[in-house]
Amino acid sequence: MLGLMQDWPLLVHKIIDHTALYHGDREVVTRSVEGPIERSNYRQIAARARNVSAALEARGIGLGDRVATLAWNTARHLEAWYGIAGIGAIYHTLNPRQFPDQIAWIANHAEDRALFFDIGFADIVARIAPSLQRVEFYVALTDRAHLPDVKIPNLVAYEDFIAGGSGDFSWRQFDEHTACGLCYTSGTTGNPKGVLYSHRSNTLLAMMACRADALGISARDAILPVVPMFHANAWGIAFAAPMAGAKLVMPGAKLDGASLCELFGGEKVTMTAAVPTVWQGVLNHLQETGKTLPHLQRVLIGGAACPRSMIETFEKKYGIEVIHGWGMTEMSPLGTLNTPTAKTAELPYEQRLDSKAGQGRPPFGVEMKIVDGNGRELPRDGVAVGRLKVRGPAVAKSYFRGEGSGAFDGEGWFDTADMGTLDADGMMAITDRAKDVIKSGGEWISSIEIENLAVGHPAVAEAAVIAVRHPKWGERPLLVAILKPGRTATKKDILDHLSGKIAKWWMPDEVVFVDDIPHSATGKIQKTALRERFADYRPPDAERTG
Repeated sequence: MLGLMQDWPLLVHKIIDHTALYHGDREVVTRSVEGPIERSNYRQIAARARNVSAALEARGIGLGDRVATLAWNTARHLEAWYGIAGIGAIYHTLNPRQFPDQIAWIANHAEDRALFFDIGFADIVARIAPSLQRVEFYVALTDRAHLPDVKIPNLVAYEDFIAGGSGDFSWRQFDEHTACGLCYTSGTTGNPKGVLYSHRSNTLLAMMACRADALGISARDAILPVVPMFHANAWGIAFAAPMAGAKLVMPGAKLDGASLCELFGGEKVTMTAAVPTVWQGVLNHLQETGKTLPHLQRVLIGGAACPRSMIETFEKKYGIEVIHGWGMTEMSPLGTLNTPTAKTAELPYEQRLDSKAGQGRPPFGVEMKIVDGNGRELPRDGVAVGRLKVRGPAVAKSYFRGEGSGAFDGEGWFDTADMGTLDADGMMAITDRAKDVIKSGGEWISSIEIENLAVGHPAVAEAAVIAVRHPKWGERPLLVAILKPGRTATKKDILDHLSGKIAKWWMPDEVVFVDDIPHSATGKIQKTALRERFADYRPPDAERTG
């Protein structure tokens, strides 16, 4: 027997409709890419999103079509997301921090039919436009007065693009499992893989994020998501904040400590989220100026492990609660959140601080286990270390186009390729990564891609890239190389060879020439041994930034 309840599909445009109706006057504030602070509200965001939908349909965009965005966090970007999704098309966030050729490859792999972009990325778009095979038109997220003078075919200003709409466009109706968003993630080998979110998964993620034991978002909050909308689905905040009716403050392109603190204070921000690198800049600014953040109550820190000292500084010096989180693009991305339990809340502060340094516990909607090398589940004792697997309604069941199928098993578990522990209360701590990618400032760097390029230098016989700790960026790449007999090369020679082939922030901080690189019995480089050898190594600029 089935229940006699209404079938109410979980579609993301229901979120913006809800907030427009019940929180329509709640502000959405943007530090625009053009410069000035601009003010809107949810009622206007919803109406303009409908104009986006109407304009896209007029251009032939419809159900299942991919529409790329290359933009910072702004009200226009938010409108575009809801407008794209409102007709059953798929917003596809491109990461401007990637090398242009990578961006082009991803756009072609996704078969994007249109591209919305911030004017600050106009040169990148102009460079890659000739190689974008399916993109039919380009929308600069600005008005006609600020339209960049670049050679981009079929280019239109956003305000002109949506000018024909009246705001009364009716959202299209479809199944809640319909694809909604697409975000690519990188691994140790091969090309980036697409994670395809559904309307249902995005809506459930927003519900999970709003919970008191997650981000605790309410209509009383003013939230500034520093984490970009192109980074792991904006950690769900682009859906969770409107769902709750929270004020939304969009920082645009200026993510330095001074600019963020200006918005924190001026807009009375109560909650914010970013990677540790950003928070180091904020703390440095506060220390240099002597300022405080009297309105800020909670800081979500994820994307990389948060140093204990950073948690302690926020909480003891500034009275701001730190929520340490962990997740992955494949998880939409919320995986664990280190909010207190009845047990941990009673601990002395130093012990609570020890607990906060871990990654936390999964919210309802995330199942988690650790397994050994044979796939057998390990005990939840906080001691056993195993490979972390997850599943849930906002966790990917496969990658776009069926790639990377080895990460998913027949029982629905996704292999995170991280190593960690679980205790009886569900507290999880990452101990190591099975992958050899490097996480710098919250962004992945592929060691194998750099290695493959390095051995292309005529003097290099073999190369290995490992992560070394860095006080500012968390990790930075160290390139270890063996030269061919009779050949010579300098650090500058190797870096010059890499220049133009990878993003600047992927560049190794140092090149170390050695006589041997350890190998396993199967001929694979033993990076564990290399990491042990260079455990005490500090990058050249570490003293200046530490």
